[in-house]
Amino acid sequence: MDSGNAAWMLIAASLVFLMTPAVAFFYGGMVRAKAVLNMMMMSTLAIAVTGFIWTLWGWSISFAGKDIGGVFGDPITGFLLKDTVTAKDGVFTSLDSANAAYPHTIDIAFQAAFAMICVALISGALAERVKISTWMIFVALWITLDYAPMAHMVWNHGLLAADGPISNAIGAQAHDFAGGTVIHINAAVAALVIVLIIGRRIGFPKESIRPHNVPMVMLGAFLLWFGWFGFNAGSAFAANGTAGYAWVSTTIAASGATLGWLFTERIRTGHYTAMGAASGMVAGLVAITPAADVVSPLWAMVIGLLAGFVCCLACGLKFRFAYDDSLDVVGIHGVGGLLGTLLIGFFGTGTGFLAGGNFRQLLVQFLVALIAIIYAAVVTGVIAFALEKTIGWRVSKDQEVIGVDQSDQGESAYDFGSILN
Repeated sequence: MDSGNAAWMLIAASLVFLMTPAVAFFYGGMVRAKAVLNMMMMSTLAIAVTGFIWTLWGWSISFAGKDIGGVFGDPITGFLLKDTVTAKDGVFTSLDSANAAYPHTIDIAFQAAFAMICVALISGALAERVKISTWMIFVALWITLDYAPMAHMVWNHGLLAADGPISNAIGAQAHDFAGGTVIHINAAVAALVIVLIIGRRIGFPKESIRPHNVPMVMLGAFLLWFGWFGFNAGSAFAANGTAGYAWVSTTIAASGATLGWLFTERIRTGHYTAMGAASGMVAGLVAITPAADVVSPLWAMVIGLLAGFVCCLACGLKFRFAYDDSLDVVGIHGVGGLLGTLLIGFFGTGTGFLAGGNFRQLLVQFLVALIAIIYAAVVTGVIAFALEKTIGWRVSKDQEVIGVDQSDQGESAYDFGSILN
């Protein structure tokens, strides 16, 4: 064990955990005042439900259980963390490991925080119209059947891993440093599938549905950027130079995407908006996530600029095709995650087409992303359709008009009567 690595990874786990409350602020500010508490509650329950599922079998399916077909680990080996946690002299600690640079319990914490933020991202697409009870059940099923197997496939020697059968067949190692496929593509595909099943908010796309608190959105975006240092630099799994460079490349890309989004917005609308700056930050953070350790500063800058430009344009597709991705989960996380994953095939040092002269890296990145999209779409579709046909996703039309804060939570974020008095 190395105390320096252990300390850093515990800090990184805490930073990643912070990202889910940051999403609560980011999404909470974007919705109307009558739905802000409901939006923040969805992030709260993403934490709470995932914490239970991860302890019961999520950790085992992802990382601890015996591999089954390269798709998932068995849920029994690590059930209730029995492979990892032990009592010694009446105090609980990690089981010893000769190969780990830090205790297994810290890895459980780090990976649990990843699962929490991933499912919380989905909630942004469902804003202002779904029942909290259905959301809780969905989180439990989705972490079990989608997220945990996806994490196993990509990060635990599974089907989509760098040492998996697809990479071996192509002769290039698939690369997802911190979650381009596992987190962003996965969450965005799930969000799109659910949106298509549950339908649009009342008034969309004809009515203008504006954010009620832009400073809250900005606060969430800045907290996300801060937490992302744990997300990306923590994925080095050590306090080393790779972690340091991941911090740097993350900032370069987020900076580039902020500028790219704002320049695009200026050309299209004549304004540089705070909402655009916040969205651009997140787009750049998403795009660099899979590539943070393998692209040079120049290419990190290019990835950021491209992410800002492309994601800004992609967020308008929901109006053209009339799917109500309320807070642009598909446009930012789906498009940004896919862009970052594929650009490794061009810009990956020594392996990418432009930075290494090899087309195989692009091919393996494409195939891994494609399989992740198909898997997420099928599994999420089954879960979402089953919930729609049994307990239902949506509140009633009257409840939606009144606001889900009142109808589902029985409270309001702001007491306007007291303010006026």
